[in-house]
Amino acid sequence: MDMVAQKTTFQKYPAYKESGVEWLGKIPKEWEVKKLKFVGNIYAGINGKKGDDFSKEYKKGLKPFIPFTNICNNSKIDEIQYQFVKIDEKENQNRVKANDILFLMSSETLDDIAKCSIYLGMNEELYLNSFCKGFRISNPDINPKYINYLFSSKIYRNYFALVGRGFTRINLKQEFINDALITIPTLSEQTAIANFLDDKTAKIDRAITQKERMIELLKERKQIIIQNAVTKGLDPNAKMKHSGVEWIGEIPEHWEVKKFRYVFNLGKGLTITKENLQDEGIACVNYGEIHSKYGFEVNPEIHELKCVDIEYLKSSPNALLKQGDFVFADTSEDIEGSGNFTYLNSKQKTFAGYHTVIARPKRIVNSRFLAYSFDSLSFRNQIRNKVKGVKVYSITQSILSEPVVWLPTIKEQEEIVAFLDNKCIMYDQSINLNVRQINKLKEYKATLIDSAVTGKIKVC
Repeated sequence: MDMVAQKTTFQKYPAYKESGVEWLGKIPKEWEVKKLKFVGNIYAGINGKKGDDFSKEYKKGLKPFIPFTNICNNSKIDEIQYQFVKIDEKENQNRVKANDILFLMSSETLDDIAKCSIYLGMNEELYLNSFCKGFRISNPDINPKYINYLFSSKIYRNYFALVGRGFTRINLKQEFINDALITIPTLSEQTAIANFLDDKTAKIDRAITQKERMIELLKERKQIIIQNAVTKGLDPNAKMKHSGVEWIGEIPEHWEVKKFRYVFNLGKGLTITKENLQDEGIACVNYGEIHSKYGFEVNPEIHELKCVDIEYLKSSPNALLKQGDFVFADTSEDIEGSGNFTYLNSKQKTFAGYHTVIARPKRIVNSRFLAYSFDSLSFRNQIRNKVKGVKVYSITQSILSEPVVWLPTIKEQEEIVAFLDNKCIMYDQSINLNVRQINKLKEYKATLIDSAVTGKIKVC
């Protein structure tokens, strides 16, 4: 990181002027400001298609198109991430051409609205997702790569976040792309800025990739330690037996092996939507917290949870959790997320929210040991082997009742938890350090782009 993000002293432009745009502020004196629509034309993505017309895999007769995820995740379109669509020869659909800038016009968050990516390839026939717009620059004095960096900058991301509209889904009108005011240096300066940013961002991205690989390696090592401890125990001399389950293999001879339904009673969370959540009331563990926020342990006294009205204590008492209860997400957008869960480590009143399954132990267990077990591949693979889905994978109570659970004595459960807590904290600290460094690199990259395209620094 130090080699990439080391402080560099950049020159300033000789003189600045007010841009006339409040959120843009001052720009170099020689730069122009004009609306994007005066340097090119906007066009729509594919239209009039049904679900059966699309495919993630290539099939004979289908044409490649750019899905919105390709734009959302990449500043330059990745040709490996194309999907495919049925296009008849007589259809009048817009094609993507080299140097077109592609925008997301609909997203789930304000952060993603109007994200852009430039297409630098040379496909003869390539189409665009219907939730997107393409912009083709026709003015020879405008460098498309410079404009792509411009719209990727923080100042423009903030502008589009202000004009996006919607609650559960954010949408952007075409006019906000067309009428966006752009800063225009000379063509030679645009090219120099784009080349400078290509070089700097590539180095930053390589550093980020290295740290992401390190995180994956640390997670793999952590997973191996958890897997061995929860299935083999801590006594290397213990007699072993086969568990009867391929995913688990051999376990200590005296451990119990039972199906999930014989260890847990299953129930369901509240039948609510996001609109039922509020800032005050009874804490509520929802689908989102399970999938992305708090890992396999949640504590409303520490973690910031949304709440529901206290009226649910009367109307839905069965959705109220007890300390040690597990809460599984009942759907996942990918197979890897199937079986995601958390358990309640608190006596504070807490509900299980929407899209959840409650698993309450029927006997005395160490919930943290079970949490480590449920996070192992031996348990996860049992669920992944059962779920079905395409865009959404459903984890029903029926599926959740079938996996095999293995149980050491309570004393052994406690010893394994103590061992894993001590080992895992070291891995977690290393992972968190790399995450913080990645965030700093991303922040530095964003600041560099913002400073270069708005003239705060002079790079040529």
